[in-house]
Amino acid sequence: MNEERRKTLKTALQCLSQFLWLVGMMVGLAGLYLFMMFRQSSATFFSPSSYMMLPFFFTFATAVFLLVGGFLGSWVSTKDSVCLQGLFVYLLFVVFCLGSTASALTFHHTVMLDSELDPLSDVFKNYTGNSYDQDSRTVDALQEKMQCCGVQNYTDWRDTSWFIHNGGHILPLSCCNQIFTSCNGTVLQPDHFYQTGCKVKLKVFFQFLLDTVMWMFAVVFLVLVILLVPTVMLMREPLLSYQYLDKS
Repeated sequence: MNEERRKTLKTALQCLSQFLWLVGMMVGLAGLYLFMMFRQSSATFFSPSSYMMLPFFFTFATAVFLLVGGFLGSWVSTKDSVCLQGLFVYLLFVVFCLGSTASALTFHHTVMLDSELDPLSDVFKNYTGNSYDQDSRTVDALQEKMQCCGVQNYTDWRDTSWFIHNGGHILPLSCCNQIFTSCNGTVLQPDHFYQTGCKVKLKVFFQFLLDTVMWMFAVVFLVLVILLVPTVMLMREPLLSYQYLDKS
């Protein structure tokens, strides 16, 4: 019975370790995508004092240890070494610490996201309409890609110097909703503009990314707890089952 029990625990450990490797791949891809999105927008849309890259670094580090843990767990499941099993438990503890740090940083940024997007207002105020101007290209690309207009809504353009210098009756064509082919940017057709502001759209987008990462870490923590069960049981299970021998 002892040998059968050990085989069952080893099979469970191997299956869970392979799942841990899969989770590590998902966390790594999520962290990489998070890094790419923040890298593209951090210099323009986020406050210079913002540490928006920290969640990525801890998320990526967690993913690396998850992958290592998946391979180590699969290897441990084929061995009868208490030392390797102890090393595997220690690795799971490191993953838990890294994941907890990444989750805490991610939660912090979800709370501070609105204030960290404040520099977006300055980018819109610096709009000149010149295609050679970096801020102008950024604003037009953002409004077209995110299908938004202004910071909070299209009325924000009325407070910009570009709007006043152009007679106070026209908005950038990037504000035009693509379903209205006749839109020429005039304020006389406000229903032809995108009604949602770019700050709102960016906040929803990055909030979704950060929330997704937090939910993934919740899955990671659950897998870690489940993995500890067969590992600890294997460490406590005796390698041999002693029996009395018949003298005959």
